[in-house]
Amino acid sequence: MRSKGSSNHKLSTMANRSRIPSLFISMFATFATIYVAGRLWQDAENRVYLIKELDRITGQGQSAISVDDTLKIIACREQHKKLDALEMELAAAKQEGFVSKGLIEMNGTYSKRRPLVVIGILTKFGRQKNRNAIRAALKKIEEGKGIVVRFVIGRSPNRGDSQDKDIDRENRLTNDFLILDDHVEGNQGHPEKAKLFFAHAADEWDAEFYAKVNDDVYVNIDALGATLATHLDKPRLYIGCMKSGEVFSERNHKWYEPEWWKFGDKKSYFRHASGETYVISRALAKFISINRSILRTYAHDDVSAGSWFIGLDVKHVDEAKFCCSSWSTGAICAGV
Repeated sequence: MRSKGSSNHKLSTMANRSRIPSLFISMFATFATIYVAGRLWQDAENRVYLIKELDRITGQGQSAISVDDTLKIIACREQHKKLDALEMELAAAKQEGFVSKGLIEMNGTYSKRRPLVVIGILTKFGRQKNRNAIRAALKKIEEGKGIVVRFVIGRSPNRGDSQDKDIDRENRLTNDFLILDDHVEGNQGHPEKAKLFFAHAADEWDAEFYAKVNDDVYVNIDALGATLATHLDKPRLYIGCMKSGEVFSERNHKWYEPEWWKFGDKKSYFRHASGETYVISRALAKFISINRSILRTYAHDDVSAGSWFIGLDVKHVDEAKFCCSSWSTGAICAGV
C-alpha cells in the first residue's frame, strides 16, 4: 500500500513537468509578438515615407498616384542613377585607356583589368623591318590602354632552322610574338594561321575583342579603341570593312578558290570583312577556339572567317573606318 506522501510527491512532479511546455510556449509567443510588432513598425515607417512623397507630389500640383505607383517611380529613379554611373564610367574609359572599371576582375588578392582588345599582326619570315616600323608606331600602347599587340608567326617547314632561330632571337629582345608551334609557315596557310591566332589568343587572354591585322597595315590605336568601346554591349560582334567579291575558278589565277563550286553559279562570295583588319568579340573567339578542328578554311582568311559566322546569331557591323585603302580622318587603318 502506497503512502499519502509518495502520492503528493508524484502530483508535484507532474505539475512541474506540465509547467515546462507552458513556459516555452509563453516565451515563443513573446518573441513572435516582438518580431511582428517590429515588422509592423518598419512597414508603418515606410508607409509614412510614401505618404509624405505623395503629399509632396500632389502639393506640386500633380495628380495623386497610388503607393504601388510611387514604389515603381522610386525603382525607376534608382535605375536611372545606375545608368548615369555607367555612362560616366564609359566616358572615363575613353580617356583613361578604353577600359571601364566594370571590367575589373578579382584575381587572388589583387585586381586585374581585362584587355579591351588583343591585336594579332600576322607576319612572315624576313619581314623584321616591317615589324620594327610597326613597333615604333605602337610604342607604349599596352600600358594603360588595355591593348595587347603580338606579331603572329608559325614555324619553318624545316623546324629549328635559321628562320626559326632568327624569330626566337628577335622575340627574346622584344617579347611581342605569338609563335604558333602547331602551324607551318607557307604560301597557302594564311587562313589556317588566322584561325589559330584567334584560338590561341582566346586561350591566352580573356579580352573583350580580338583583332586580326596584316603586317603591311598601320593601325590607329586611338581610333580603334574608341570605336570598340562603343560596341561593348554586343556579345557576338563581327566588325570590319564588309565586302563581297568574285570567286575565281581558274587554277592559274592569283586568287584561285579550290572550293569555287560551293559558292553558286554566280561565283560571288558572301559578305565578309576585308582581310587587312577585322575584329571579333570574345564569344566568337571562344567559339573558334572550341571548334578549331572542324572549322573549314577557304582560299582567303577573310572569307574563311566570314563563313564561320554566317550561320550564327552574330552582329555584322560594316564600319568604313576599317577600310584601309586610304588614311582619312578618323580611319582605323591604312596600307603601308
